[in-house]
Amino acid sequence: MEWDSSSDVSGDEEGFLLNDGGPLSFTVGNLLEATPCGFVVTDALDPEHPIIYVNAGFELVTGYRAEEVLGRNCRFLQCRGPFAKRRHPLVDFTVVSEIRRCLDDGVEFQGDLLNFAKDGSPLMNRLRLTPIYGDDKTITHVIGIQFFSEANLDLGPLPETLTKESARSSDQFYSYLSSYRPVPTGHGNICREVCGILQLSDEVFFLKILSRLTPRDIASVGSVCKRFYELTKNEDLWRMVCQNTWGSETTRVLETVSGAKRLGWGRLARELTTLEAAAWRKLTVGGAVEPSRCNFSACAVGNRVVLFGGEGVNMQPMNDTFVLDLNASYPEWQHVKVNSPPPGRWGHTLSCVNGSHLVVFGGCGKQGLLNDVFVLDLDAQHPTWREISGLAPPIPRSWHSSCTLDGTKLVVSGGCTDAGVLLSDTFLLDLTTMEKPVWREILAAWTPPSRLGHTLSVYGGRKILMFGGLAKRGPLRFRSSDVFTMDLSEDEPCWTCVTGCGMPGAGNPAGIAPPPRLDHVAVSLPGGRILIFGGSVAGLHSASQLYLLDPTDEKPTWRILNVPGQPPGVAWGHSTCIVGGTRAIVLGGQTGEEWMLSELHELSLTNTVMEGHRIEGTTVRTINLDSSRGGMGNRTSLDQ
Repeated sequence: MEWDSSSDVSGDEEGFLLNDGGPLSFTVGNLLEATPCGFVVTDALDPEHPIIYVNAGFELVTGYRAEEVLGRNCRFLQCRGPFAKRRHPLVDFTVVSEIRRCLDDGVEFQGDLLNFAKDGSPLMNRLRLTPIYGDDKTITHVIGIQFFSEANLDLGPLPETLTKESARSSDQFYSYLSSYRPVPTGHGNICREVCGILQLSDEVFFLKILSRLTPRDIASVGSVCKRFYELTKNEDLWRMVCQNTWGSETTRVLETVSGAKRLGWGRLARELTTLEAAAWRKLTVGGAVEPSRCNFSACAVGNRVVLFGGEGVNMQPMNDTFVLDLNASYPEWQHVKVNSPPPGRWGHTLSCVNGSHLVVFGGCGKQGLLNDVFVLDLDAQHPTWREISGLAPPIPRSWHSSCTLDGTKLVVSGGCTDAGVLLSDTFLLDLTTMEKPVWREILAAWTPPSRLGHTLSVYGGRKILMFGGLAKRGPLRFRSSDVFTMDLSEDEPCWTCVTGCGMPGAGNPAGIAPPPRLDHVAVSLPGGRILIFGGSVAGLHSASQLYLLDPTDEKPTWRILNVPGQPPGVAWGHSTCIVGGTRAIVLGGQTGEEWMLSELHELSLTNTVMEGHRIEGTTVRTINLDSSRGGMGNRTSLDQ
């Protein structure tokens, strides 16, 4: 959002400014005259206009606490009481229609609208809605100023239980008003006391409020007034916000990268939130992975891409290890000589835990399917694979999916047995100590349909999201675009269906959903969003479109992400390493005639660049971040 520092705001009052350089026709002082004032900011980029900020005046007048209303549309104030489901019949529908028209047209609204406090008391809201424009002239937020007064209506009391529930909030409000005294400022009898947030010191506001918000909320608060705008330009604040959003480890590594420092925390937060700088780039590296193979697995360890196993010529199971160091001036594939390699396999998963330890689980070997676990410390002086004998392991399987929690726990889901039976179970293995770890099956009252070739992603700390795959539906198997989530921090985790045909609790996210697919890639982005790419889609040779879903939204919405640059020429049968939540390295792929390992592509989510990496003839800089999880190669027979 742009601000014009040359705008004339008389005295020391903090004026609300528009992007065209002119102040609004009111200042903080005007807002805080004798009438109680509510201040609300909504996210205009979301069609539901969810509330992202309310002031203390709003809470005191309406009786609703901020945590009760954040993420909701303001229309709930048109319902009498917190449990009412419909607009009260006395609310003027013509005014509501005019509000909708102004929001759709991007123009200011002024008018009176009947609202209701949480205890059911009628309030007359003299409402003013003002759109706020971003750098690209798109309306990003709407500011609502609400002058509340008592409405002369006798509607009778709400049920006693609801009255008691909000009595405390109402008592606080009227007690606050009774102690209020206007303070003369030389511009009339103007009060600065009602909007208590402006009375906080910069230090308190910085540490106790702003530092706990998300990047999008910080941008919204910065559009409120000059003081907030200056506070939200602080790089230390943005660093704290980024750490809360992305995690301390990613933030710590970013601090060591000069390119990220030049870009600044505020710019990084913006680009990772809006994805405005996302771009495909082709990577040119040296060396080769030989012999040629498919159905391998890969993951990232720091800034190194690691590839293990795969299916060689004549379905030969491979057990060799290759490393690509992206920190090198000219990265090239290196065959790593390791001791005691696991049996060869394909259709397995490769993950990274405890910083530098690789974990291989399951897959298909010479003697059939496997359920063993092997671990390798890549940073050891003499890297050696060793088998971990976990108690109560899952049954042998391949084409399953896995992810890691807290950097120490392996989660495995689904796959198929040697007899071709699809699985729907979920297991967790805690590798914190690696000394006789115990597999624990995560039992749930209901599980998603059995499947293989799906993805499992982590978001929000300890929540997992399952997407797609080849799923069982009755006696048949179909490609799927269903989304399921589970919170593993709960005492009794259970699967929730975000979207799916005929599933318990199934919803219908807005937007254009990805076509059903398997053997795709899911990338976990900062803030809990999931990016879906590629896979085997019926009737399509290649599915190169990117789809974005935020499962943390009250109403998750699919969004197509149009990314410039050169994407992979083939978009299924590849493997992907997600590096630090800001980069995805895509390798491999099926052209229809052969498997490609010589081409690598990077999906970069920020403009941060480093010297020393050749990308389509240009020297660029690559962020040095920790990896989250590796992808799984794909087998041609799964697409038949």
